[in-house]
Amino acid sequence: MNLPKIRKMKKNPGNIVIKNRKASHDYEFLEKFMAGIVLMGTEIKSIRMGKAALVDSYCFFRNNELFIRGMHIAEYYWGNLNNHDPLRERKLLLKKRELRRIERKVKESGLTIIATKVFINDRGLAKAEIAIARGKKEYDKREAIKRRDSERELDRMMKK
Repeated sequence: MNLPKIRKMKKNPGNIVIKNRKASHDYEFLEKFMAGIVLMGTEIKSIRMGKAALVDSYCFFRNNELFIRGMHIAEYYWGNLNNHDPLRERKLLLKKRELRRIERKVKESGLTIIATKVFINDRGLAKAEIAIARGKKEYDKREAIKRRDSERELDRMMKK
């Protein structure tokens, strides 16, 4: 009897990228890091469906470990009793050296840690891009908007 060969399918994470657009408007990024995220099964399924939001999320230290708070991952539609809490705190995975460096910078100068992006890497794992950031003043925001508008005008003029 000839049975069809069953091929092992590769994980195709696609281009799942969830960005925090508000953060780039409100903060000036000084340094960026990539961190793994400890997730439950239903959470990774929701992220793969693109059902996550980073608005108002930030990172903090507890017992020398970095956690993210305020990251909303919608409940998995086909989840049952084992579904997750959408706003629970999630642990971020970084090397000790990086954790110490980030903690030192944040304590010294009153900077904050912001999640800028969550994405699925080539291996199918969820990663977060976090940034050490300094809050922008209102006049800095207006300056950035003026600069962006003038660059757009120059681009339009160059095309014509």
